[in-house]
Amino acid sequence: MKFLLVEDDIPLGTSLQRVLAGAGYNVVWLRQARDAKKFLSDGPFDLILLDIMLPDESGLEVLRWLRGRGDATPVMMLTARDAVSDRVAGLDGGADDYLPKPFAIEELLSRIRVLLRRQRNQLTSSWRVGSLLIDTARRKVSVEDQEITLTAREYDILLALASEAGKVLTREQIERAASLLDGADSNTIDVHIYNLRNKIEGHLIGTVRGVGYVLENSTP
Repeated sequence: MKFLLVEDDIPLGTSLQRVLAGAGYNVVWLRQARDAKKFLSDGPFDLILLDIMLPDESGLEVLRWLRGRGDATPVMMLTARDAVSDRVAGLDGGADDYLPKPFAIEELLSRIRVLLRRQRNQLTSSWRVGSLLIDTARRKVSVEDQEITLTAREYDILLALASEAGKVLTREQIERAASLLDGADSNTIDVHIYNLRNKIEGHLIGTVRGVGYVLENSTP
């Protein structure tokens, strides 16, 4: 898979390029926004790792330019900024994930795997679990052919659970898959799950106490 790394810090860029190459990824490393735009115009990438603080232009501007072109390539923002307002700006601007520096390499690789898996899931036209059907092309959900209205966050959480149906996901895994902000209230996932259960067949979503939630493969 081909990644674009846009990072002006030479020691960090060198380290990331080496680690990602060791994980089996083909990495193009650039240090300026204008070069990133040129490479993105010339050919597709599977994932973009984008720093906000670049010497010639903000990474947020690169992100807006990218999304303005209709390019849906997954983007993970890498930056020393850790204020909630900065995370909101990145996610609202079209970023798929946000990892503040300094970070552990293991977490970076884990988040990359989540983004790539989510991208594959979105290319699947639909997911069916029991009586539940998720139409990813239209972002529509129905139960026994009756359409259910969900918020954007509820839909993202449900899709994360459906793509791993039968597997228990921790709150952290769900937050990451649904692009919820790090540091959100610990009850955020519980509230969304509660609302989802009220909208779909409640028994479809199981609780594993002390671990997380699971979307059952079949109804009891």
